[in-house]
Amino acid sequence: MHTNLKLTPVQTPRDLADFIHVPWSIQGDDPNWIPPLRLERKLHLSSANPYFEHAKWQGWIAWRNGRPVGRISAQIDELYRQQHSDNAGFFGLLEAVDDEEVFAALFEQAESWLRREGMETVKGPFNLSINQECGLLVAGYDLPPAVMMPYNPPYYVAHIEKRGYSPAKDLLAYLLDTETELPRPVRNLAAKAAREVHVRPLERKNLLREFELLRQIFNDAWSGNWGFVPFTEKEFSEIARTLSHIIRDDFVQIAEFDGEAAGMIVVIPDLNQLLGNLDGRLLPFNWVKLLWRWKTRYPDSGRVILMGVRRRHQNSLVGAAIAYLLIEALRQPIRERGLRRLELSWILEDNLRMRNIIENLGARCYKRYRIYQKSLS
Repeated sequence: MHTNLKLTPVQTPRDLADFIHVPWSIQGDDPNWIPPLRLERKLHLSSANPYFEHAKWQGWIAWRNGRPVGRISAQIDELYRQQHSDNAGFFGLLEAVDDEEVFAALFEQAESWLRREGMETVKGPFNLSINQECGLLVAGYDLPPAVMMPYNPPYYVAHIEKRGYSPAKDLLAYLLDTETELPRPVRNLAAKAAREVHVRPLERKNLLREFELLRQIFNDAWSGNWGFVPFTEKEFSEIARTLSHIIRDDFVQIAEFDGEAAGMIVVIPDLNQLLGNLDGRLLPFNWVKLLWRWKTRYPDSGRVILMGVRRRHQNSLVGAAIAYLLIEALRQPIRERGLRRLELSWILEDNLRMRNIIENLGARCYKRYRIYQKSLS
């Protein structure tokens, strides 16, 4: 049995820097792991993140003989507690070597903190919420993750389940070849609906108003889904500020039906293709490399990061047609920019309506992520 294991809480800026750097010690040799930008992770875990206006977190680092061998976080989200009846906290930002003792110590620390805070169950992983990176990769290790999707070694599954965690929900990632044409029945449905549904791109001159419209559609469309937590205005404004620099107007499509915005879809290029060997650093000169790659090696794949159809249309032919029309409206602009593959993620495994729509387009499920849960009583 290993010894000399020590856990320390994240309390100072130096602790946070050490916490952010742990993944390099765990996954640094995995060719499919994409190092995150350290500056982005620092901002993500700082008080500047609007998430912390309704949530709090604590992180811990596991050390052995002065070297980091793991980390974990625990979170409590008041917005989640307002939306759901279960008194649940969350774990996330998990990284650890293949060692039962390390996993046990990390989870015992996070669970003890959540118990002291009055939580009755724990779910995860969430990095930090369901509206950010979430889920443990359990199938599809052969390809790197798309932008803003998690990645972990296969051995995490057994260690987490050994800690008494059981599956709560699976999340699916689909891959669509952008050259695949719509099947005839789908084309006929979309053509008929096109007489009543108007699909348009983002109006950049009204950027803040447009993103507020996207937020309202998303919050309405997803409000009945498992684990839903609404985006706040500040959270979505932060998304708008970031995305406005990396997406074209026609990478955002809004469907209007019967006088209102009824659906939306947002695609971003897969920036992970550009970050591979930057080691998570932009300074001193990696920012120049990144800009050069952006101009000369634009990604050939993208990811649908936001999509939704208002709830009142979801169980109707109109709702299905809106979803098809939104995806079809993206086809020309993403082809023009050279995107040959599109990841649609993530989709709840039991969201059969949306899965049917996506599979009818010819997309295939190629990665599976899992949310786990455990009673703290």
